Formats: sequence, structure tokens, C-alpha cells
Amino acid sequence: MQPEAIPLDILYEDDSLLIVNKPAGLVVHPSAGHEAGTLVNALLAHCPLSEIGGVQRPGIVHRLDKDTTGAIAIAKTDLAHQHLQAQLKAKTARREYLGIVYGSPKTESGTVDLPIGRHRVDRKKMAVVPQEKGGRPAVTHWRVLERLGNYTLMQFQLETGRTHQIRVHSAQMGHPIVGDPVYSSGKSVGVNLPGQALHAWRLVLQHPLSGEVIEAQAPPPAAFITLLDVLRRRAATPDPKTR
Repeated sequence: MQPEAIPLDILYEDDSLLIVNKPAGLVVHPSAGHEAGTLVNALLAHCPLSEIGGVQRPGIVHRLDKDTTGAIAIAKTDLAHQHLQAQLKAKTARREYLGIVYGSPKTESGTVDLPIGRHRVDRKKMAVVPQEKGGRPAVTHWRVLERLGNYTLMQFQLETGRTHQIRVHSAQMGHPIVGDPVYSSGKSVGVNLPGQALHAWRLVLQHPLSGEVIEAQAPPPAAFITLLDVLRRRAATPDPKTR
């Protein structure tokens, strides 16, 4: 694994852990088709990392999809890695996301409790799959932050961390994430998005050594803000041709 001098947007750092604001397009760790240019390559050039994740995933405690932006925690030591993993398992760490979805949910908040597994036909996709057929428990809490005509700004909180969890659950609700190339209709919104409009906005966890509560907030990227501005203007002056 080669260190690479890729710039990092650091939200928090000490001797135990690092929290960075991941941009769209950056894969978290090497995999087939992405052997270099990943967040792990950048981290190796920046600091020592926990070895628990092995050669391919040093320091990686949780993931973000390639085109999902925002806060991700990295363990520098094995102790920090174990502590952060335990927090995620115990659901004491909070991971909050902002997402812009198609449509307008009928209620102001809710919970999706549906197991997720590999899609039976398209193996690159995830889907709601019964547990008896291999699905793993997945729970997503959501609430409406702002209604924007035929779109909605939502806040999501993960109770579990399955691959593509928010994207799958949003689509299952009938409100897929805007710009999602896999789980939405692909309808254009007139804004050039690098991927789905989903951003890991806030990460709250307990420091592995001091026990202090660490809260990191990642500012949404420019494309997300631009999309919000466009949808707000459209909602303020509805025009059937632009909706």
C-alpha cells in the first residue's frame, strides 16, 4: 500500500483519532478497480494508522460510499480502533446525514426498519432482503428539515451501518436520494451533481482515552448548497416546467 500526498480536509485530529470531511469521488479504501488514489492512501502519507483493519483498511472504522461526502472517523491506534468499533456496535456513536430526496414524505419523521442484503440479480446493488434470505438488520431514523416543492431536505440518523443503507431505505420509502445513479430514476434536477445528494453532516463520539464527547460537523459541499438554493428558488416561484 503506497502513501499518496492527497489533500485532506481535517475536522479534528489528535494522537488517537482523525476526523476528515471526505469529498465526492474519493473511495475510502482500495478495492477492485480502485487500487490507488483512495482515502487510505492519503491517510498513510499523513499519519500512523491502526493495524486492525489489515493492509487494505488500516484505521478504517466505518465507511462512506464513493460519492457520499462528509465526516468519517479514522483510528490512529489499535486501542482507538477497538473503542470506536465498540461505540458503533453499542449505538452510542451518532452519525447524522443530510440528504435531498425526491417527493415529499407524508409525515414529519419516522423510522425505516428493514433488513438489507445483496441484490439477488444485480450484485453491485443492495436491496431490502428478508433476514431468512441473508438480509442483515438495518435501521434508519429520518425527519423532514425543509419541504422544497417536489423535493425535501431530510436529516437521517443511522442506527446500523449497512452498505448503501440510507440510499436503499430512501428508495424503499418512495423518496430516493436526488442524483443517486443506482437507486433513483435519474431524473435531472438541472444542477451538475458529482453523485447522490447525501452528506455525512455530523459525527458524535466519545474520545477513546479521555472519554470526552467529540462532535465534528462537516460543511456540505458546494454542489449540495447550490442544489438547495436552486430548489428553494423553484419552491418560492413554482413553475410547472421546472418541477
